[in-house]
Amino acid sequence: MLRIAVPNKGSLSETAAQMLAEAGYTGRRDPRDLVTADPRNGVEFFYLRPRDIATYVGSGALDVGITGRDLLLDSHSKAVEIASLDFGDSTFRFAGPAGRFFELKDLDGLRVATSYPGLVERFLATHSVTVDLVELDGAVESAVQLGVADAVADVVSTGTTLRKAGLEIFGPVILESTAVLISSTNDKAGIDTLLRRLQGVLVARQYVLLDYDIPVALLDAAAALAPGIESPTVSSLHDPEWAAVRVMIARLDMNNVMDALYALGARAILVTTIHNARL
Repeated sequence: MLRIAVPNKGSLSETAAQMLAEAGYTGRRDPRDLVTADPRNGVEFFYLRPRDIATYVGSGALDVGITGRDLLLDSHSKAVEIASLDFGDSTFRFAGPAGRFFELKDLDGLRVATSYPGLVERFLATHSVTVDLVELDGAVESAVQLGVADAVADVVSTGTTLRKAGLEIFGPVILESTAVLISSTNDKAGIDTLLRRLQGVLVARQYVLLDYDIPVALLDAAAALAPGIESPTVSSLHDPEWAAVRVMIARLDMNNVMDALYALGARAILVTTIHNARL
């Protein structure tokens, strides 16, 4: 069986489980279960702390796993990213007391608190900046106020939490992170199937099916507005001057495309959600 590591808690857990379910796999029913087998699909799921997943996969104890890119890079694991999964996005930045820091080199020789020492150490090394890393397990924004560090390196969303602690963001982005599929080897049986299924879920989330009726004389103009992945599917209608068209379009463009087709002369425009796909 293909052994798959899945986050057992945290921001990645629920979406990872949902994505695997949409890909056709059967996960755990009891949230207390640590291991669940899915013999129909030839896989076995191991539910682990997100921070530990890269270590287990990199050691070869497990074949593949879902974790954050930040956690992978922080782990010093031999595991490698094989695909981005497009959820759990986060941005890592430096922050310090307002008005004190302006450039990365201002940190040289000072103390920086972080929950990701491996990630931050590598980033600073590439910029020839040496600091004393203070490793904390969460809530690093309090480190400056409590005198433990001079600056912090942490996940930033809106920056509200940092501002409340009297800190402001400075310097370059450390990392743009997201959920990723990782493995220590790409030749394990079942990885290609898993990857193809997950990519099918990603496609389904990014695209929709669009159906509409259009005068035959306007088909070329309509196809220019919505060309689809390969080419639109065109079917004849009882009225020989009209045709039915089905096309796959990006979900983000859906309403703009519908408006443009209606203005062109299309009618009976319908949108259908895609549950899974193979392109």
